[in-house]
Amino acid sequence: MANMKLSNEGAMEIISHEAIVVTPYKDSVGVWTIGVGHTAAAGKPDPKAVTEPMAIKDVFALFQKDMEKFVADVNKAVKVELKQHQFDALVSFHFNTGGIKKAALTGSVNAKKFEQAAAEFLNWKKPPEIIGRRTKEQTLFAKGTYSGGGKARVIPADKTGKVLMSKGTTIDLAKELG
Repeated sequence: MANMKLSNEGAMEIISHEAIVVTPYKDSVGVWTIGVGHTAAAGKPDPKAVTEPMAIKDVFALFQKDMEKFVADVNKAVKVELKQHQFDALVSFHFNTGGIKKAALTGSVNAKKFEQAAAEFLNWKKPPEIIGRRTKEQTLFAKGTYSGGGKARVIPADKTGKVLMSKGTTIDLAKELG
């Protein structure tokens, strides 16, 4: 199987699930984060050291760099040819769960049981708030429907790292990225 890459549509889909925070914030477990889930563990920059809001194009470039590991993991786990939308859905799943190696859906994909694999996305539905995302990944995998429409939420955080959800705005990523 040829090594696949995450498409721009796939990247925008993942970002639409995650949102963009252009200033450092503390994630749900208190880890300093910036952009689309970037932490110091992923490499430079260290979110705590960022003093100015990041430009959207810089957030996207950092996100693409961070995604290389997840793309490589999916390429390694999958042994059959995929359509681009199937690959993008699996990368989204893996970025969110880290579970591509142990997920039943990977076994079904490798057995070319794509309908069964699509159903197995919903094996990963904890916490309950994730079901909407998992359903979108399932639809992307099964039907090739990208749900984000190239849109993403940009949300600020205050100096203490608290995300200010009510102050978020929606942007057109395709337009922002040219």
